[in-house]
Amino acid sequence: MRIENSFVPVEGVGERTERKLWEAGVTRWDAFEGDVVGGRRADRIAEFIDTARDRLAEGDARYFRETFPDSCHWRCYENFREEACFLDIETTGLDRHRDDVTVVGTHTPGETETMVAGRDLTAERLQRRLDEAQLVVTFNGKRFDVPFLESTFDVTVDVPHVDLMYPCRRLDLTGGLKAIEQETGIDRDQPDLSGEDAVRLWREYERGRDGALETLLSYNRDDVENLRALADLVADRLDSRVFDAPE
Repeated sequence: MRIENSFVPVEGVGERTERKLWEAGVTRWDAFEGDVVGGRRADRIAEFIDTARDRLAEGDARYFRETFPDSCHWRCYENFREEACFLDIETTGLDRHRDDVTVVGTHTPGETETMVAGRDLTAERLQRRLDEAQLVVTFNGKRFDVPFLESTFDVTVDVPHVDLMYPCRRLDLTGGLKAIEQETGIDRDQPDLSGEDAVRLWREYERGRDGALETLLSYNRDDVENLRALADLVADRLDSRVFDAPE
């Protein structure tokens, strides 16, 4: 499933109309003919395609953040997976107004970076990392990670944000990230650690316990790197479920 298969950004086009287009053989923008839907709606689709084709050629992911419904941001994954930033944070608690961000992990193809509070985690460095991405991928990041970072560092995410928790639910994959990893066969180095352990490890690091920070960073690296594996799986499964019209 790619951006070029999508018509839902157009006003008046929902998934039902999009399905009608696909079933008529209009599975890509360049196959669009107005007689399938007709009228002003056909004109709006043609106008969208003209603009979106240029924006996609320019790599303007921010345009698609604005035009795609939030629930369809996952459709951007195939186009921008090589420029995606997989993001996960560790904190001292769940309240972004009282608790602190301790570790921010990011993974891009070929590189995983962990930034640590009191060492190298700064608003400037984090914003630069986000600005380099064409897509942000998290798990429960729309409710937790991104609001926490916005509140703590005043950073901005202005590219499509794929929060995998929601497409996972469409696939009947429920529970937390670790539970879904187990169900889908995604392994991690330290499967017994949890978010509560991440808080404990940070406190132990602050008290000077040898190895606590290294264990915490390993846990966070598993999180961000496994997000990529899960995103690949989810995109493939949703492609089969949502986009099954003939080419």
